[in-house]
Amino acid sequence: MDSSEHPVARFGLDPARAAWAEEVRAIARERLRPLATEMFDDPGAKARAGTGASPGTGAEGGAEARAGAGTGGSGGLAVTSTMAPSAPSAPSVPARAPGRVNRALLAGLADAGLIARALPAGRPPSALDLCVLRESLARECTEAETALALQGLGAHPLLHAPAIAARWLPEVAAGRAVAAFALSEEAAGSDAGALRLAAEPDGPGRWRLTGEKCWISNAPEADVYTVFARTRPGAGARGVTAFAVPADRPGLSGEPLDMLSPHPIGRLDFDGVPVGTDDLLGEEAHGFRVAMGTLDLFRPSVGAFAVGMAQAALDAAVAHAGERTAFGGPLKDLQAVSHPLAETATRVEAARLLVYAAAAAYDAGAPDVTARAAMAKLYATETAQFAVDTAVQIHGARALRRGHLLEHLYREVRAPRIYEGASEVQRTIIARELYR
Repeated sequence: MDSSEHPVARFGLDPARAAWAEEVRAIARERLRPLATEMFDDPGAKARAGTGASPGTGAEGGAEARAGAGTGGSGGLAVTSTMAPSAPSAPSVPARAPGRVNRALLAGLADAGLIARALPAGRPPSALDLCVLRESLARECTEAETALALQGLGAHPLLHAPAIAARWLPEVAAGRAVAAFALSEEAAGSDAGALRLAAEPDGPGRWRLTGEKCWISNAPEADVYTVFARTRPGAGARGVTAFAVPADRPGLSGEPLDMLSPHPIGRLDFDGVPVGTDDLLGEEAHGFRVAMGTLDLFRPSVGAFAVGMAQAALDAAVAHAGERTAFGGPLKDLQAVSHPLAETATRVEAARLLVYAAAAAYDAGAPDVTARAAMAKLYATETAQFAVDTAVQIHGARALRRGHLLEHLYREVRAPRIYEGASEVQRTIIARELYR
């Protein structure tokens, strides 16, 4: 079942939103996918974008020019590395290589008005809009989905400081500045309240940040970081404060990390980085509330990202099983194939409904949004893993060839079960909320 054939029939979406979802898919397929695949040297990855010129690619030069100017920051940090230096004859890293911020893609998202839809001026973002955006983009171009999501995650906390938001949000929405959400540390991933980055007093209303952050998306190339640091030692989650830290602050550096899926992720080093009351996002020692409020908004949409990948995998498996013949007939006629497809379709639809319900609860200000968001993220990300694995099994070896859609999804689908709260953490949240 390809749900694009009956967009209005999807429970939970009004006809206007359903039509908009199809429009976003077309934008991703025709304009954004070519910008994303240009980052890969692998011809197979480019093959996913199809052949020939696509609408929107002719504006790439202008997009790159706009992305390279007026970022309001340094355009990234001084990069440190613990690896041995390359040989003198080694080629330089391309400007847009796997694992790097793709500013041309961000400009393309901005030109299509999609970042502004995720970060609307003058009002909080709609969780349902964010979910529709992320699912629609993920079905066609996971790179575009991730680029948009990271802009939203990094920039949303800036709304807690009107002056900072006025300074940065227009630049982020226009694709000229890159934002990042810096919460995780080597020893404080799932247990975010145990973070150790120290905000040491440096006079009235001033601190210096000392320590490290790790697994930070868009690091070390972001222009502004939402950084969570400890201003009150020994106070647990109640001692955390949120700061907006521009990339050009002295003492801030970082290095990229080479991950399974080539998204921009890195480590940040803080060597006495100065911050002050003008950089506060919310009140001092209330930063954990800022972090959890942001995650409550984005967790359902992580589920939407997963649903988009799961639907793409299911569509590919359904098409393949209908066309591929074996044992005297099409694969779809074999119960060993048709039953896993039926199970996958049921799980994907259930995940989608959980995601939409959680997003609607967030937009309505429902008191149980924390539990609903955790349920949506948990079930959708686990379902996506199941859907992609099932589709790979039905396709066989061809699905593991570099550049195949399912090979790409197989690498993409693993991380959402970890970031923004691992599956185990989501189960803990759900269980805790049952007894409130």
